[in-house]
Amino acid sequence: MFTGDSSGAWLWEALHRFGFASHPVSLHRDDGLTLTDCWITAAARCAPPDNKPDRAELERCRTFLVREIALLDRVQVVVALGRVAYESWLKAAGWWDRRPARERPPFSHGAEAVLPDGRLLITSFHPSRQNTNTGRLTRAMWYAVFRSARDAVRTATDPASEGSGVSERRVISRRDRPKPSGRK
Repeated sequence: MFTGDSSGAWLWEALHRFGFASHPVSLHRDDGLTLTDCWITAAARCAPPDNKPDRAELERCRTFLVREIALLDRVQVVVALGRVAYESWLKAAGWWDRRPARERPPFSHGAEAVLPDGRLLITSFHPSRQNTNTGRLTRAMWYAVFRSARDAVRTATDPASEGSGVSERRVISRRDRPKPSGRK
């Protein structure tokens, strides 16, 4: 995913800069790039018309995301690239339906929230050309998201590490961890 287009150029460069990717560029599947402390997934599994997935398509693809979340049980930090990714993650992880709208973490660039399961959700504008070419998303804003993610991963893997501010982040009301929708 994200190979060979401008969104990919932004993503791979930032992942490399903050130690998540072995190279700053990914052009094809076998280019040697490896990820560390990072997994990339998608809300939609195909390129939708006009690059805008509709609700039905996202719902059909959600089962794949639910399965990935179940397999990735050690995930501590989630970076959602765009509102579609944000909503898709919360729905697949089971939080969307179990939280009234006022209790859901906000979507805005750089917003951070600790979910009831302890995972940190960081939201970002998507690095599409309509956001990057207009200045809605700048490199400084983009880097701040990945710097925060790196600091949070470092803290999650080394609790003795200080200065990340994870404990100061907003905690969404704690309840029993819900089972993701579609999961038995």
